[in-house]
Amino acid sequence: MNGGPSGFNNAPITRTLVVACCLFTIFFGIQGRSHKLGLSYQDIWKKLQLWKLIVSVFSFSSTPELMFGAYLLYYFRVFERQIGSNKYSVFVSFSIIVSSLLQLFAQSFLNDPALSVLTSGPYGLIFSSFVPFFFDIPVTTRFRVSSLSFSDKSFIYAAGLQLLLSSWKRSLIPGLCGILAGFLYRSNVLRIRRLKFPEFIASFFSRLSFPSVGSTSSAPPPARNAPSFAARPVEGNYRAPVLSAQEPPEDSIATLVSMGFDRNSARQALVHARNDINAATNILLESQSH
Repeated sequence: MNGGPSGFNNAPITRTLVVACCLFTIFFGIQGRSHKLGLSYQDIWKKLQLWKLIVSVFSFSSTPELMFGAYLLYYFRVFERQIGSNKYSVFVSFSIIVSSLLQLFAQSFLNDPALSVLTSGPYGLIFSSFVPFFFDIPVTTRFRVSSLSFSDKSFIYAAGLQLLLSSWKRSLIPGLCGILAGFLYRSNVLRIRRLKFPEFIASFFSRLSFPSVGSTSSAPPPARNAPSFAARPVEGNYRAPVLSAQEPPEDSIATLVSMGFDRNSARQALVHARNDINAATNILLESQSH
């Protein structure tokens, strides 16, 4: 299972987050300060070390956490492609701010010495993203190992579980706070899902020239510009791209139909996605989000 086309095409916010996490983690790791950057109620409210509110979001406390965290951030770029960079930046900001406040409240309420300093990293954003991942991303493949049943989503859950338990209670609290923030966003608290930032904010990240794999022009267009296949029948004057004229395989159509999509919409999405079933799924999900 993947998040659509490889690389950071049409995902500038995700690209910035991943690069920032790598740079911050390496920088503070070399200085030997990576374990001292987590959120602390005492540091924020009593010592007024407000810089930790920023640093704690972008720096993981260890290399294994960076590997799992960067992988999950990279995978969840699918959501930025579906809703666009502007709305995704709202989701990122909401998840980080709300989960950080919840973490500070949990520290104050629990008053546990083991939680005096929580683990650092974008746990709030990562685990907030598991909420739409659970509800909105369909299972495309199921398989069995011995007597156990798995799906293609199992690998993402396994990576999340590893990250959630990486520092026991110090990572468990940020992860749970992130999940709660994700549910609050999904519940549209304060109509947050209607909020948009000024366009220059999202375009700023698009202009950042971080090197990324797969940033060539051969990538498919942004999801937000794709025709809304599931929302309405395709207009009569719509013409599929010349390179996508090949009739989609019947088994690919059947797979999308088994996920609950309309057959005609599934066929049209496959045509537009050049018979890439993952890209077609993204198109259909994006059309349902409007």
